[in-house]
Amino acid sequence: MITPPIGSQLVDLGSALLLLTCFGIVAQRRLSACVDLFALQSVFLALTATLVAFLTGIHHIYIAAALTVLIKAIVIPRILKKVIERLNVKRELVMNINVPASLLICGALVMVAFLITQPIIPFGHLLTRDSLAIALAIVLIGFFTMIARQKAVTQMIAFLVMENGLFLGATAATYGMPLIVELGVFFDVLVAALIAGIYTNRLQDAFDSVDTAHLSELKE
Repeated sequence: MITPPIGSQLVDLGSALLLLTCFGIVAQRRLSACVDLFALQSVFLALTATLVAFLTGIHHIYIAAALTVLIKAIVIPRILKKVIERLNVKRELVMNINVPASLLICGALVMVAFLITQPIIPFGHLLTRDSLAIALAIVLIGFFTMIARQKAVTQMIAFLVMENGLFLGATAATYGMPLIVELGVFFDVLVAALIAGIYTNRLQDAFDSVDTAHLSELKE
C-alpha cells in the first residue's frame, strides 16, 4: 500500500525526471537524440499520470496516459525521425544561444518557476501540488528552446515539450482536464506534428535548409 506522503514523493520523482530530460534536450545538438529524449520524456509523463490515476482513483487519467504513450512516445517521434532522414540533417551546428549559456539560462528559469509558484503551493491540498513548479519550469524551458534554436525540427520538439509541461501542470493543479478536452488536445498535437513535418519539407525544398531564419528572406 502506497501512503499519500510516499505517493507524493513518487509523483515528484516522475516530474523531476521530466525536467531532467528538458536539460538533456537543451544540451543536445543531434536532432535524432532530441527526438529520443522527447519520447523518453513522454514516457515519464505517462508513468507520472498513471501513478496519479492509481493514487487518486480518477480513471480517465489512465486513458490520457495511454494516449501520451501512443501519440507522443511512438507516433510523433516516428514522424519527426522520418523528416530528419528525408532532410538528411543530423546536427544543429548554428544556434542563437550556445549550449553552455542555454543550460545556465534554463537553470535560472527553474529557479524563477519555483519562486513564482512558492507562495501558492502551501494553499494546495492535492497530492501533486509540488509538481506545479516543475511543470511551469518545463513550459518556460520549452519556450526558451524555441527561441534558442534555429532548426524547425528542434523548435517543434520545444513546442511539444511545452505541451508536456502544460499536461503535467493540469495534472498537478486539478488532477487532469476533462477527458473530452484531453482528447481534443491530443488530436491538436498530432495534427500540429503532421503540419510541422510538411512545413519542414517545404522549407527544405525552398531554401535547401531547415533553418527558420531563412523565412525572413521571404518577400511578397
